[in-house]
Amino acid sequence: MASKKTIEIVKSTAPVLEQHGEAITKLFYQFLFTNHPELKDVFNMTHQQKGTQQKVLANAIFQYAVHIDKLEMMKGAVESIAQKHTSLSIPKEAYPIVGKYLLIAIKEVLGTAATSEIIDAWEEAYNDLSAIFIQREEDIYTEREQYTGGYRGSKKFLVTKKVKESDVITSFYLKRKDGESVPPFIPGQYIALTVDILNTTHKHTRNYSLSDSNEKDYLRISVKKESGNPEGIVSNYLHDKINEGDILELGMPSGEFTLKETEKPIVLISGGIGVTPLMSIFKKVSTRESQKVTFIQCVLNSDTHAFSEEIHELLNENITTKTVYSLPLTEDILGKDYDYKGYLTSEIFEDLNISPDSYFYFCGPTPFMANTLSILENLGVKSEQIHYEFFGPVEELSLSLA
Repeated sequence: MASKKTIEIVKSTAPVLEQHGEAITKLFYQFLFTNHPELKDVFNMTHQQKGTQQKVLANAIFQYAVHIDKLEMMKGAVESIAQKHTSLSIPKEAYPIVGKYLLIAIKEVLGTAATSEIIDAWEEAYNDLSAIFIQREEDIYTEREQYTGGYRGSKKFLVTKKVKESDVITSFYLKRKDGESVPPFIPGQYIALTVDILNTTHKHTRNYSLSDSNEKDYLRISVKKESGNPEGIVSNYLHDKINEGDILELGMPSGEFTLKETEKPIVLISGGIGVTPLMSIFKKVSTRESQKVTFIQCVLNSDTHAFSEEIHELLNENITTKTVYSLPLTEDILGKDYDYKGYLTSEIFEDLNISPDSYFYFCGPTPFMANTLSILENLGVKSEQIHYEFFGPVEELSLSLA
């Protein structure tokens, strides 16, 4: 725990960090990648180019300054980041490197305002926080190594099957190349996948949700082919270049967007490719004959509608599935191919008689997520019954709602 004096100094810098935080983080990443280009292998450089990671880090630093004396308020954020770090196998040796260039960036941006007293305080505060992350991440690594099929770092997996799910989504079925069991995972979790693409300057790592049951002898990821470059560099590579028999490098399953134990009704709401972690969760809850489940899938139209047959095969009397098409094709028939036209609304919840006392899980693009969260809050759903996964830098969704 940081000293009382350090806490007071760090808290006093919060207004300055709120104002200059993004300038600091932009410079920090420049220093970091210039001096340690190997770290580009584990960072999503698309988020770097879009500037989202810089904004998220700036906000995280500001929040740390505000809550340094009440770190229990950041417990959820710490766990989310620790899960992401362990999926990427971030080594503990990276923390001093990050701290070094973060302090240099603070000095550079704040100039004479960054007194030695302030820098010393932030160095102590950063070391305390990094110790928390290092310990939590080591605990996660140790626990995963003990699993049947578990490991530390990454392993090579064989693509045993490649299946087109829609015009934009393809599934890859994966087994360990060494013949060992695939690692266990909790429905809703993701893996980190690293590929070495020809004629690029570094490896590319992305997180993909596991989209099938956790009781199979394989892992499955389902990837949307993104248009544009650099956004689609990895997804296009997987769709166009990776085939059955090829090898991919995977980290251990990670993530805290997982099914909670409750007997209350479960409502799953997906937007586009956000269906992937919900498929894994759905396959788990569909085996619970006494629990009411509602699955609302929001997509453009039948061309982008994935897993419809797979979902239909799991239906029972306690499961309700509905589809919302925002841009149905002329051949898409309302009442047959889809149930609602447009976007998710509170009226759809009312029509389906969904209780605000349900447990809600949702995932999708930023506008979809913001809209869904707003609807649930307006319906009076308790925060502890709202769970979501966001495909992007940690906290980017909360920033978009600010």
